[in-house]
Amino acid sequence: MEIILQNVFHHYGYFALFFLLALGVVGLPIPDEFLLTFAGYIVYTGEVSFTLTLLAAFLGSATGITINYWLGRSFGLPLLLKYGPKLHLTKQRIHTSQTYFQRFGKPLIMFGYFIPGIRHLTAYFAGMSSLSYRAFALYAYIGAFIWSLLFIVIGRIVGSKWYLVTSFVHKASFGGLALLIIVAGITYYSFKTRGRKSERYDISKW
Repeated sequence: MEIILQNVFHHYGYFALFFLLALGVVGLPIPDEFLLTFAGYIVYTGEVSFTLTLLAAFLGSATGITINYWLGRSFGLPLLLKYGPKLHLTKQRIHTSQTYFQRFGKPLIMFGYFIPGIRHLTAYFAGMSSLSYRAFALYAYIGAFIWSLLFIVIGRIVGSKWYLVTSFVHKASFGGLALLIIVAGITYYSFKTRGRKSERYDISKW
């Protein structure tokens, strides 16, 4: 896969970087950090422009995450409302989860780029929670720029040893993912407990 990506980038340049990153952020199995770091290495060799490479990377990642947002907004919530009750997800719990995401999920949209497997989902949940596009775009596009800039600069700095970066990134990402899972578990438990208390309160009113 990596050799194919290198060849595609060499042949099609900025357009390849744009489309590959857009598809990778949408969810296709494309090693995004590998691609960005390799792009930084190509900048280091002087074959491509740093500014245009960064622009292509930013636009590609921004496009991918925007697609996920609109998918979540168009299809995520209707499907959840339709099939959620079968999973004991009442409308009240769904509304509460939307409120939680709107309050605490915005930073996750920005920093989720740095956790493989998570950046594909944050925008989907943002759309599903009915987060406004303006709020989503603010965090998502800042995150896309920082993420693209960081790995391109790293690839440019380390030069011919760029390939060592991706293995380190994946190891660090697993630690971040584990921490995120723990936080999500605590949040879910808190949400579930509050939901039960709320349901008991509603029943008592009858």
